[in-house]
Amino acid sequence: MNGMVEKFCQMVRIGSESGEEEEFLSWLAGRWTQDLGADCGRDVYGNLIARLPGKGCQAEPLLLCAHADTVKPGRGIEPVVEDGVIRPQGETILGADDKAGISAIWFGIKAARRHPPLEIVITREEEVGLLGAKNLEVEKLSAKWGFVLDGEALDEVVIGGPSHFLIDVTIHGRAAHAGVAPEQGISAVKAAARAVAKLPEGRIDQDTTANVGVIHGGEIRNGVPARAVIQAECRSLSHDRAVELAETYRRTFEEEAQAVGARAEVRVELAYRAVRLSEDEPVVGLAKRAVEALGLSPKLRLICGGTDASILNMRGIKTVVLGMGARAAHSTDEHILVDDLKQAAALVTTLLELAAD
Repeated sequence: MNGMVEKFCQMVRIGSESGEEEEFLSWLAGRWTQDLGADCGRDVYGNLIARLPGKGCQAEPLLLCAHADTVKPGRGIEPVVEDGVIRPQGETILGADDKAGISAIWFGIKAARRHPPLEIVITREEEVGLLGAKNLEVEKLSAKWGFVLDGEALDEVVIGGPSHFLIDVTIHGRAAHAGVAPEQGISAVKAAARAVAKLPEGRIDQDTTANVGVIHGGEIRNGVPARAVIQAECRSLSHDRAVELAETYRRTFEEEAQAVGARAEVRVELAYRAVRLSEDEPVVGLAKRAVEALGLSPKLRLICGGTDASILNMRGIKTVVLGMGARAAHSTDEHILVDDLKQAAALVTTLLELAAD
């Protein structure tokens, strides 16, 4: 793992907030061509696809995946290493989510004595809706199974995730002067408030969540607001439960808008569908064996968050998520232990060697 910390720090210094990954992906393609001998190319969406032939093995090809983009604030990152911990200096994230995953793939491959043919996908715009994975040209890939390095704890194996519905609402009321003729107006904000007050939100049950994340309404203090825009979502490990909840959101907005004389336009979009891999799947068994080989006890998990694995599974590539060691992701407290950074790479090495066997 010589040079791993230095390369990781070099990676996080290259800003790659969602939509601004080009510099980093170009840099990474150049390094992997030189250091790994990878054949690197890009698909139409700009995702990086790198290929390596088998090393001492000609088994079925294996997919390794991570994402290039980070959340904000992700510009001007300056990592510092103190007492075995890498953290950002200043008010930025670190970018270990997911450059620790990319580092694990890079150095895990370098250390592997044997591995099957590899297809490595580094996606764009994962943090803003898994857009890179959704637009990935999967027809360019041969692998039918794979691993996403984007979890946190190194002993966790994520085998499934939720159905996720995006709910976008525009409520149309009628404008009026709030002081002179308020009775002539119809408040879109009032309609939105009535609906939100009635809706289930937060933790609905063990497998289901819902949230109203954004409300914009009105333009001036002394005007009855004619328009309100709401962004909401619901998720469930049960697809049918997610469908039911999304329909509840649609119906509630429409009914509460109508009750005050307004009109609601509701658009419901399935971002990705629930998937749950069987514990008997070879890809799950391989992940468990790799975690066990590091002296850890594998924990199989279902999560209500979305990862590139959600899309890859939906598109026919059986995929689990493995940990890469980052902590407090999506915050300026984000950090990673040097030992965990190296352990994540060792996990990939073990995985590849087991796959070769």
